[in-house]
Amino acid sequence: MLGGHAAELRFLAVSATLARMTVKKLLHTRMRVNDIERTVRFYEQALGLKVSRRHTSPRGAQLVFLQTPNSDEEIELCQLPGSPSVQVQADLMHLAFEVDDLAAFAAELKRKGFALSDGPTQTSSGSVIAFIDAPEGYEVELIQRTKA
Repeated sequence: MLGGHAAELRFLAVSATLARMTVKKLLHTRMRVNDIERTVRFYEQALGLKVSRRHTSPRGAQLVFLQTPNSDEEIELCQLPGSPSVQVQADLMHLAFEVDDLAAFAAELKRKGFALSDGPTQTSSGSVIAFIDAPEGYEVELIQRTKA
């Protein structure tokens, strides 16, 4: 029976190690872009995000980090000189942001010269969603959650 006890102790040791190896939190999401200044303007003007910092990486990439309201996570924009042009495939990925009033938000977007690319659409949960396209074709989902 001693072998069973040893196996159990090894299992507990491995479990304890794995528990220490879990990630703590999401810090940022990187998106490579063709025109970093155009993309920064889009996120600032359309969504009200703020630049938290800028720098050039050791490889020469221009990096801009955007703060997202009420969240620790950031969006990292990267323009890498000499690399192939970014061509985002349809429905490859998107960022999703919660808004209080999608109709009012969409009206403000329109006033600023931005158009929804899809929606508004009511989901089966009662939330209302819409999309706007960022430069390079990245999708941004806007979500008005149902009021509980």
